[in-house]
Amino acid sequence: MFNKAYLENLRRRISGLETEMSAPGVAANQQKMQALMHDYMHQKKIAAAAENFLKLQDSAAESRAMLADESTDAELREMAETELADAEAKLPEAEKAVMIALLPPDPSDSKNVIMEIRAGTGGDEAALFVSDLYRMYNRYAESNGLRLSVMDVSPSESGGYKEIVFSVEGEMVYKKLKYESGTHRVQRVPATETQGRIHTSAATVAVLAEAEEVDIEIKNEDLRIDTYRSSGSGGQHVNTTDSAIRITHIPTGVVVQCQDERSQHKNRAKAMRVLRSKLYEAQLQQIEAEQSAARRSQIGSGDRSEKIRTYNYPQNRLTDHRINLTLYKLDRVMEGDLADVFDALYEHDVGLKVKAQTDNVAKG
Repeated sequence: MFNKAYLENLRRRISGLETEMSAPGVAANQQKMQALMHDYMHQKKIAAAAENFLKLQDSAAESRAMLADESTDAELREMAETELADAEAKLPEAEKAVMIALLPPDPSDSKNVIMEIRAGTGGDEAALFVSDLYRMYNRYAESNGLRLSVMDVSPSESGGYKEIVFSVEGEMVYKKLKYESGTHRVQRVPATETQGRIHTSAATVAVLAEAEEVDIEIKNEDLRIDTYRSSGSGGQHVNTTDSAIRITHIPTGVVVQCQDERSQHKNRAKAMRVLRSKLYEAQLQQIEAEQSAARRSQIGSGDRSEKIRTYNYPQNRLTDHRINLTLYKLDRVMEGDLADVFDALYEHDVGLKVKAQTDNVAKG
């Protein structure tokens, strides 16, 4: 499959995309330009991986030819043996790199995200855990040059949050955070526990790729918009103006709300961002359900009911149940040191997808 003709076809495809992107009028069509750019970057990635693989194949073939030639002197033979061993050692990884490059890119990877964290079982302790998770993601964003902004928050009377919704913006944000959807479980001794018993609480996390207007069209007649007075912290204006917004998307029944801003206009804009992203997520799930093989090759379903991770404070242990990953550095993780977790999840997901792709090729 990965021969010189294949590589030449790739190069022609890349050249054609360059021509198409530079055509008059394309730059003005944001959606088309974005699609062309994604395809261009994908083809370039495949071409680079295929070129490296073919170079190693050629090197190995040349070395074998030299070793098979009886007239090759001892010095050249020794050099050929070294080069052959080097090429053969690198070929498996190079072939894997081509298989990874061939994976269809997730169109959402480059998008910003909207995250929702809600208290689950555990009462007051669950609300405190929501606060801890939010702080963890906030620390991660700060240390990785990402911008985090709160969109809506429902404080708990005893501290922490019943729910918090926030956006994270930056480079390839969804690619970094998409595996966080699911149920997060915490095991620790609450501050109010007098006998030192460990309690188990939970919070659910949802990660939505933030949709743009070109991704989802929302008709005004499909919306019911209600205003009400904000509750919770917010200063002297919080209970004197109907600034909070609740938007219902009538065709789907999806409801979103925002009360974090004092301005009704700002709350409406934030609520629309959340609504658009929820409708986009539903659209993606429908597509994935129709492509069941691709769905099975992913880590988990992103369903909030799926228990994905345990945070055990007494043992300073974090366990991700989807990939059997255990790290004894929970204190650092809660300070936003999530790189090891995210890298392991990504590598495992890619491995599953490469295996599925290889199995499909083998089946013909």
